[in-house]
Amino acid sequence: MIELPTIESNPIRKGSKPNWLRVKLPTGPEYAKVRKIVDEQKLHTICESGNCPNMGECWGEGTATFMILGNVCTRGCSFCAVATGRPNEYDTDEPRRVAEAIAAMGVKHAVITSVNRDELKDRGAEIWYQTIMKVKELSPKTTIETLIPDVKANWEALERMVEPRQEVVSHNMETVARLYRRVRPQAKYERSLEQINRTKQMGHRTKSGIMVGLGETKEEMFEAMDHLVANGLDILTIGQYLQPTKLHIEVAEFIHPEVFAMYKEEGEKRGIKYVESGPLVRSSYHSERHVFV
Repeated sequence: MIELPTIESNPIRKGSKPNWLRVKLPTGPEYAKVRKIVDEQKLHTICESGNCPNMGECWGEGTATFMILGNVCTRGCSFCAVATGRPNEYDTDEPRRVAEAIAAMGVKHAVITSVNRDELKDRGAEIWYQTIMKVKELSPKTTIETLIPDVKANWEALERMVEPRQEVVSHNMETVARLYRRVRPQAKYERSLEQINRTKQMGHRTKSGIMVGLGETKEEMFEAMDHLVANGLDILTIGQYLQPTKLHIEVAEFIHPEVFAMYKEEGEKRGIKYVESGPLVRSSYHSERHVFV
């Protein structure tokens, strides 16, 4: 039996954030540079659309996670700040603009994600393919991580998305099996595991992310880790869920940093090559460290 750190002497009131979740406001010349490039190219970033707490840190270091295929998602996940609705027709010029922005930033490692486009027969795979290829053309020395949404078992679409051989292919589980219907009502736990497994079978470095503080137990977290290992996961990120608006699912618990450290240790014991675990960790946090693990 694994004992968790005792933190009852420092209780956290519901609705109040502990001091370990405080972040710096975005400032500085590098932040301004990234802001300018994103605005000029009329691009979307998950940093903004997802209300990421690390935007100031990452943009201040000259990096951003670009979100392609628009900023309206066909899914209505209860945790996500990205707008839900009927997306506009996708922009076929977007791959060029994303690639030019990455080249202008001069980043060594780029992260690209997208909204879900369930209404598209190919789930947006062709735009994914064109974007990655264009980035490789304009920035041949830049490594690439792609955070790909659930393709709803359209495995041909997945193959097209990963065909350019990006260095890391990520797909987030987001939560444990028991909470899927509440947190990801249009997704399936087993299907996401299969997507990771198929990505691994295609010869890619695989990555996923889980949010904690939604009411999961430590045993459920360990079970999820075991399932991920069995399906070929290489890299796992674990971070605290933060409620983006009052319309989203509430935080059940603020997880203590010592518990995050324990999850990192347990994940690596179970065979995950690299676990990034901490209150403010998000999918692309320190992603440059995950390329060659």
